[in-house]
Amino acid sequence: MTVLPTLRAELAAATDRFIATAAELDDADIAAPSLLPGWSRGHVITHVARNADGLGNLLTWARTGVETPQYPDPGRRAADIEAGAARPAAEQRADLVDSAARLAAAVESLPEAAWSARVAALRPPPHPAWYVLVRRLRELELHHVDLDAGYTPADWPAAFVRRELHDTLTCWPYGESTVGGIVFTEPVDEWSDLGKGPVVRGEAREVLAWLTGRSAGQGIRVVREEPGAPREEVPPPPPWLTMPSPADLPSAPPDTYPEESP
Repeated sequence: MTVLPTLRAELAAATDRFIATAAELDDADIAAPSLLPGWSRGHVITHVARNADGLGNLLTWARTGVETPQYPDPGRRAADIEAGAARPAAEQRADLVDSAARLAAAVESLPEAAWSARVAALRPPPHPAWYVLVRRLRELELHHVDLDAGYTPADWPAAFVRRELHDTLTCWPYGESTVGGIVFTEPVDEWSDLGKGPVVRGEAREVLAWLTGRSAGQGIRVVREEPGAPREEVPPPPPWLTMPSPADLPSAPPDTYPEESP
């Protein structure tokens, strides 16, 4: 048994949640701004649909051994999103559903050995095909929040939060860190020696939202070690570097990801 059944189940649930939210949006809602600067909700939904097709290309690469880029080039990716953003809500929903179904079919039909094949996105490093599922979950959960339609970081599943925090720490930009450490209050944990800057604390979902730019730091507090020390403002988060993947991932799908503590 590997992590693949768990990731597939998470992916199916996250896809259903995203589609259910999109189904509640009418044409005016689709045209309204999202939480991403310069993007409407239509941009976000179109991006999620095209991301499904792009990740499907990577699974084709894994299955056939023929290099199949996620996107032909960055310009084409941006053009496709812009071209689809203004479509009516019904057309957006149909595209979202159809693209998700194509990706689901590619996932279900991929031979076991192909999950260990190395593929490469627009940004390095290359990664094994099984990590495509992690990347798709990241797209769905972060962009679901970006829709600004009722889904917030408080709704993120605990397994998603744990995995994304693991990958964030694995890719931590020590030379550009804005904090020296992070204390987690729920669940209890601590990251230390991250670089220069204050130590901050918060719940896991609050920290992940802040690190990924999905909050301005709500719930994050600077830890003051000395009574009466002047109040410090929460610093901006360091550059977020977990996309597309951490380096040195195992080639074969692991039993769990991240590995569970003994």
